[in-house]
Amino acid sequence: MRSILIAAAATLSFVIATAAGAAPLKLKPASPQPGGVKPGLSVTYGFAKEGRHIKYLSEARSVLKSGAKRGAPLRGLDYRDNNKGDPTLTSGRAENVAAAIKGYIRFEAPGVYQIDFFTNDGIDARIGGQRVGHFDGRQTCDSTIVSEVEVPKAGWYKLDILYFNRLNTSCLMMRMGAKGKKMQWVKNGVFGH
Repeated sequence: MRSILIAAAATLSFVIATAAGAAPLKLKPASPQPGGVKPGLSVTYGFAKEGRHIKYLSEARSVLKSGAKRGAPLRGLDYRDNNKGDPTLTSGRAENVAAAIKGYIRFEAPGVYQIDFFTNDGIDARIGGQRVGHFDGRQTCDSTIVSEVEVPKAGWYKLDILYFNRLNTSCLMMRMGAKGKKMQWVKNGVFGH
């Protein structure tokens, strides 16, 4: 038993050391930089059939493939935990909603940033070609693991998010901060489509 505990502690130490020493994910700016960007993010919704539930990202993808419909654009990624029965994002439906969110995020300056998302339920978020947020399952409004990213220059970066909400309440929010600074909720004005 003692050897198992020692091996587990050594493995955990290795994982923490590896994560702490990992280089930031290098984001690629949109090329060419988009012109005429409208505020917010475009979104397409899919809904589980009556009696079915979306529990995983693979099911969210499947629902979107089987019949997606365009929704009203999102104002950004500031959709705080709502009340049971309130619509998920701009979908008009409260439960078993999948969303494909697309657009851009504008970084004002180059540098290294930390990013995370608060989500209820699953998310697969990518910016500038890198996965920056991921949770494949169900949870109350809670954080994903913080990702450290390198932004090589100021400008627009492609944003692509797969999101789903299963039951009860929903939320989708994003925090960001320069490395070594406090992370803040991302303002809606930095998103465009």
